[in-house]
Order: sequence, then structure tokens, then C-alpha cells
Amino acid sequence: MSDGPASACPLPLRDYAHVVLGHGAGGALSRDLIEGIFLPAFSNEWLDQRGDSAVLDSTGLSSGTALDIARHLGNAGRLAVSTDSYVVRPLVFPGGSIGDLAVHGTVNDLAMSGARPLVLTAGFILEEGLAIAALATIVERMARAAREAGVVIVAGDTKVVERGHGDGLYINTAGIGVVPPEVRLGNEPVRPGDVVLVSGTIGDHGLAIMSVREGLEFDAPIASDTAPLHGLVSTMLAACPGIRLLRDPTRGGVAASLNEIAALASVGIEIDEDAVPVRPAVAAACEILGLDPLLVANEGKLLAIVPAAAADAVLAAMRAHPRGRDAVALGRIVAAHTQLVVMRTAIGGTRVIPLPLGEQLPRIC
Repeated sequence: MSDGPASACPLPLRDYAHVVLGHGAGGALSRDLIEGIFLPAFSNEWLDQRGDSAVLDSTGLSSGTALDIARHLGNAGRLAVSTDSYVVRPLVFPGGSIGDLAVHGTVNDLAMSGARPLVLTAGFILEEGLAIAALATIVERMARAAREAGVVIVAGDTKVVERGHGDGLYINTAGIGVVPPEVRLGNEPVRPGDVVLVSGTIGDHGLAIMSVREGLEFDAPIASDTAPLHGLVSTMLAACPGIRLLRDPTRGGVAASLNEIAALASVGIEIDEDAVPVRPAVAAACEILGLDPLLVANEGKLLAIVPAAAADAVLAAMRAHPRGRDAVALGRIVAAHTQLVVMRTAIGGTRVIPLPLGEQLPRIC
């Protein structure tokens, strides 16, 4: 047999240093990729069935598993479903990777509705030429993030696209969670007098990625804040079941989320410049790059709109939780300047914080 190109003669996964188109063809190479990379990391009784979908019911559920859906729904819980896609570059960055991000982002989308995340699906779009070792590292980190968040990846898919058409790796996820019957986020409208809380410093994720892209180094390292927030949300709701609204300020940052809230609720929002929590290294990087921290993406922070009477209790509960120890009161809901976000500056003036026109930092989440 004559020697041909590697993609023309299927070899065991261990003999391939990079993804080839054959890994997405549904044949032996696809099987090797699934069995050599994905199944060892994500293995569980549902995923191991290798079906086109996962059917989750009370039959065969292990005692004590996070997937005790029957029990939750038997208590009149409601399902929350979310989906998202992740296109971050670089694939691994200070404080995280695209794999961590895919888990945390999906978990947090569910958490913003007060849900307890239970299961995820994951679709991988691989670019021809991606190093198998790099893929394995990302998958392992994704599996670890899922375990730490208490969720299980129960179904998945892989596709391979030609070199130059995939930015290395994209991940698409879907998530399912259960909202306890006592949680009624969004039942009470946002109203003037409510307080705006933020769970910690902003801009960390976006600047961690941009500092790598631009080769910037600082005395204090900048790391992504990517993290699951459902535990923090549970703590907050225990302190105040009447929280009005939760948002995770990812793309477009705090500015985009607050403008969305102001527009949807037909209220004005005022924030205090002195209250905006930004790490010194992030502030320095923003100044160098000409960025506004309020417009930079976050992946492990949340915004909460709470009744004024409960603000101190919620803030104390947030600060007692590891994910909210740097929480602050950022501002307030007002009746003036409807549908606008305004910052009260340190020198006593005001300026409008506009909705960003586009993505400041592409390929970031």
C-alpha cells in the first residue's frame, strides 16, 4: 500500500497530533475522538448511551444525584432552559478557557432566572488543524468546571470545518435547570427607589483576554472572573425572595445590561462613579487601550435590582459568599431621565452611559 496523506489513511487517535476533517465525518476517526477525548471526561449513564438525545426521567436516577429532576418537578418546580455559543480567542487565557466559559456562562444564564442548573449539552465545532492536545486540555477543564458547578453534560455533538474557517474551536451549549416554586424573579416590576447592586469588580474577563492579545504585562496579573454564580444567587434569594431582577453583564458589560434594564422597565438608572469597582490593573489596562470598564465583558459577576428596604441585607449576604465578597451598591432606579443610564461623577457632574454600538472586544465570550 502506498503512503498517502494522513487524512486519507485513518489511524488511531493517538497517532494524530491535530484535528483532521475525518474527525468530523462520523466514521472511525469520529469514534476515536469521542471515545478518546469526550467520553472519558464527561462519562455518565446518559451520555454513555450515545443516543442522539438524552431522555431524563425518574427511572434509573442514582440516589443523591444532581439530576433528581422528578423530585424537583414533583415539588412544582419550573424548568428553565438556556442556550449559548462561545467563540473566545485565545482558547486558553489567564483564569480560564473556552471550556470553563461554556459551562459557567450557561450555568449563569440559568441562575439569572433563579434556577438550579442541572444538565447541559455541548456541541463542538472544531477547525481542521486544531492540536489534539489542546482540545484534550480544554475538554478536561470543561469537565472539571461542570463537576464543580454540580451539573452533568448529558448530550453532545462534534463537527469539523476546514482550516481557516473555525478559529480553532467553537462551543455551543444548552442548559436545563429547575426554578423552585418560591422563586418569582420578575414578578414585581423595577421601580424608582430600588437599589442596583453589583457582585464585584468589573472588566476582569475582557481585560484578561485583551492583555494576552496585546502582549501587555502589569505588576498585578489580570485574570478572568469566569465562575458559576448559582450558589451566590441562592444565597441572595434566601436573604430577599423579592429581588426584582438579576442580570449577568457579559457582552457589552455593565453599561449594556443597565441600558437594557432601563429601556425594558421604562425607568432611569443613576450610578455613582466612586462606587464602580474596578481593580487597579484593569483600570490601568483600560486607560492604555482606551476602553471603558463599564463596557467590558464579565463572566463571573452579576447585577441585582433589589427593593431599597432589602438592599443592606442582600449586600451583606453577597459579601458573605465567596463569589460576592467585593459586592457594592452601584446606584439606584430613578423616575427621571427615563430609559437612560446616567453616572454621577466624582466632581459632582453627570454623564450619560450609552448603550454600546457594538462589541468593543471581539471573540471574547
